[in-house]
Amino acid sequence: MKLLGTMSVKNDELHIGGVSCLDLAKSYQTPLYVFDEQLLRQNCRDYVNYFKVNERKNRVAYAGKAFLPLYMCQLIKEEGLYLDVVSGGELYTAHKAEFPMERVLFHGNNKTIDEIQMGLDLGVGRFVVDNYYELDLLEAFCKQRGRKQAIYLRITPGIEAHTHDYIKTGQIDSKFGFTLTNGDLYECLSVFSRYEHLELVGLHAHIGSQIFDVEPFLDEVDIMMNLVKELDEKYQIKIREVDLGGGVGVYYTENDHPKTIEQFCEAILSKVDTSCQRLGIEVPTLVIEPGRSIVANAGSTLYTVGSTKDIKEIRTYVSVDGGMTDNIRPSLYQARYECAIVNKMRSGDQKQVTIAGKCCESGDILITDVDILGIASGDILIIASTGAYGYSMSSNYNKIPKAPVVFVHDEKCRLVCRRQTLEELLALEVL
Repeated sequence: MKLLGTMSVKNDELHIGGVSCLDLAKSYQTPLYVFDEQLLRQNCRDYVNYFKVNERKNRVAYAGKAFLPLYMCQLIKEEGLYLDVVSGGELYTAHKAEFPMERVLFHGNNKTIDEIQMGLDLGVGRFVVDNYYELDLLEAFCKQRGRKQAIYLRITPGIEAHTHDYIKTGQIDSKFGFTLTNGDLYECLSVFSRYEHLELVGLHAHIGSQIFDVEPFLDEVDIMMNLVKELDEKYQIKIREVDLGGGVGVYYTENDHPKTIEQFCEAILSKVDTSCQRLGIEVPTLVIEPGRSIVANAGSTLYTVGSTKDIKEIRTYVSVDGGMTDNIRPSLYQARYECAIVNKMRSGDQKQVTIAGKCCESGDILITDVDILGIASGDILIIASTGAYGYSMSSNYNKIPKAPVVFVHDEKCRLVCRRQTLEELLALEVL
């Protein structure tokens, strides 16, 4: 397993943030999400630095869907990031954390009436609008309130990025946005003047997640900058802000070769400058929305090893006390991870096993056919890079309580989300 961030091995035992993973498992029990706060904050700072937030007034908006407890809102506020939310729940979390609402971008292809009204009442900075339904609702509600709302139009640029089908969003066949290539966007722009209470200040596109090649992003830049010029010339609409969507892909296994945050940001900014110079237009304020690349490598999950089933000449299953309830990604789209035994990082006989979860599903497999040292019942297993979408997609399937979240930093621990109790598991049920 590749050591990431502040991970270190002392006397054959894994530490994160200067804290023993064995001690963490004893103190908080397992399953347990552990976040390396130093690495997480450094990723935020790298985006702020290399995307030229201070020098060029660009914006880095953290994609809250990746992981958004109250403390995460506080952390990104401290690091000077904006926040991208996609639901009333995420918006309410930001509100309760006292995150500045003017730094919130409200996404979603089917915002409910209640969510739209909540966003307006709380004062979110930008609505990212996908369709006429939302345009009409926003116009009506803003008219009632006697106010204007700044919006972005989300477009589907028609870019095929090489990633899993479930996390592609830029191709033509997508539920998101106004399609560019079939004229949907232009049809909307031709009637946009009827929305008297909406101010179109920006365009947004998102081509997908976990993309390693920078070329699709550079193609996106060209498309968006051409649109900025076209909207000014044909529709007299001045686009001041361009949101290019998600961040760089991240490392999960040795088969992944991602760009650094620096390489990613510098390539995009250079392309924007070149494109704007060619078109003879002013460089707009740029927005980028990393989520996974801020939190994925900063998070890990600890499990206790339980039963083993050895099917001779076929496979050895080793089961842990978590599974698809705390990490659905392997079952959902065959995500791969690396793992290790935290008290046997450098010792023990190597064996190939399949790490199975405890849910009553044959598909509850966390890692298939992985080589690992000295694994036995009672050991503490770590699966690395689970920081993105682990906790945020966790569930109570099989009536399993949700696991807690701990941040570690400079040999100190901070409980961010406590373990759900059995009583809390039933709190919404009525006899």
